[in-house]
Amino acid sequence: MPLAATETYKNYIGGKWVQSKEGRTFEDRNPANRDDIIGIFPKSSKEDVDAAVQAARKAFHSWRLTPAPIRAEILFKAGQMLMQKKEEFAKLMTREMGKVLKEARGDVQEAIDLIFYAAGEGRRLFGQTTPSELPDKFAMSVRTPVGVCGLITPWNFPMAIPMWKMAPALVCGNTIVFKPASDTPLCAAKLVEVLVEAGLPDGVLNLIHGSGEEAGMAVLNHPDIQLISFTGSAQVGKEVALKSAEKFKRVSLELGGKNCILVMDDANLDLAVDGAVWGAFGTSGQRCTASSRLIVHKKVVKDYTEKLLERTKKLRLGDGLLPTTDVGPVINETRMKKIHEYVEIGKKEAKLLTGGSPFNEGDLAKGNFYSPTLFGDVKPSAVIAQEEIFGPVTAIIPVENMEEAFHAANQVRYGLSSSIYTQDVNKAFKAMRELETGIVYINSSTIGAEVHLPFGGTKDTGNGHREAGQTMLDTYTEWKTIYVDYSGKLQKAQGID
Repeated sequence: MPLAATETYKNYIGGKWVQSKEGRTFEDRNPANRDDIIGIFPKSSKEDVDAAVQAARKAFHSWRLTPAPIRAEILFKAGQMLMQKKEEFAKLMTREMGKVLKEARGDVQEAIDLIFYAAGEGRRLFGQTTPSELPDKFAMSVRTPVGVCGLITPWNFPMAIPMWKMAPALVCGNTIVFKPASDTPLCAAKLVEVLVEAGLPDGVLNLIHGSGEEAGMAVLNHPDIQLISFTGSAQVGKEVALKSAEKFKRVSLELGGKNCILVMDDANLDLAVDGAVWGAFGTSGQRCTASSRLIVHKKVVKDYTEKLLERTKKLRLGDGLLPTTDVGPVINETRMKKIHEYVEIGKKEAKLLTGGSPFNEGDLAKGNFYSPTLFGDVKPSAVIAQEEIFGPVTAIIPVENMEEAFHAANQVRYGLSSSIYTQDVNKAFKAMRELETGIVYINSSTIGAEVHLPFGGTKDTGNGHREAGQTMLDTYTEWKTIYVDYSGKLQKAQGID
């Protein structure tokens, strides 16, 4: 596609679409066809972030005083608009980040579900009332907004994850500086367009495009941003936590995963294979909840491996817009090289059953495609069983019994999602107790989430905060405790005469 035919996009600051101060730009390319330039976007600097924060600070006073039900009405309207644009946005997402169209529809739907759920809080945002220990005294707690929020989001769920952060932040009365991933800037711009058209006042939501190293760090380090919400790698998340601690910022981290499916000797093997194929190779394995470890009882590992290998070999790579495609491209060439480095390590540690290389033949030669890869006879301590690969790679780990399976499952630095396939209710309940993850599935894959339940994990998966569900409010609000003494006299604390 010639450069002259490519649309140029802008930042959104203080209610206006503006170029970056320095005029620098970057290209947004289709991972299924690197010749396809989707758009030209501003490469923002600290100066652009400063302008966005100034606009957000200015808008905060009036936005926080806007009644929460009125804030919610804007979100409800935006949700209705997203419903109308679902197919358009899903196709755009597939072109920009590569996931197959049916998954892209799910991504947009999750954004819709979350925005409606968060908007419902406009008439709740419940605090507490409680009896006072003193006569003629009233006690309660209420939620108040935090202030200016810096939201830094990844590319793998370019509409769902931003909305997980933006919708609760907005309904709670905060203002936003939003820095999306530089691999998916167009999805971010389209979300902002919808919220603006729905009626968000100027300055409440500000969009800054650019690199994490420059624009992202400027957001992170800005003294007038009170809260950072970041989704990404554990390595970067640690830096976010340390930088935020220096300035006493509130920080919410949703980081990596090394998720496992446990397949017990009484499992429905066909169902467990379905779960592994979806969990390991959906979104080309580019999910924090991807099923990158398959811990299988030795009594069934041979049959399970044969069934899974047969299914994996039949998966079709291609452009996600084609109905024949099962697995789309990975996001960029850098990511593809990193995946291959892990696979090369895996070849020395375990038995490669299928895949194991980039796929660049025929119509796919210009895309970032990696063959769905399956390893067998993997030890729980192997590198490919310990580190997050974030690609279409999974490892079968044989175990002797359920106790050994639990040990292998918990023997990683992450704790996001886990799953067990069993037809024994006793085993299922033991798994609910023993698996050290924030999410546990019974007879289902490790991926997927419902927006009215908390999402997040333990260990290096984050810092204890949860997205979605009621717990999302705790990230974006401060608690204020209020006492009203109507006794007409000084009442001292309990135990003081």
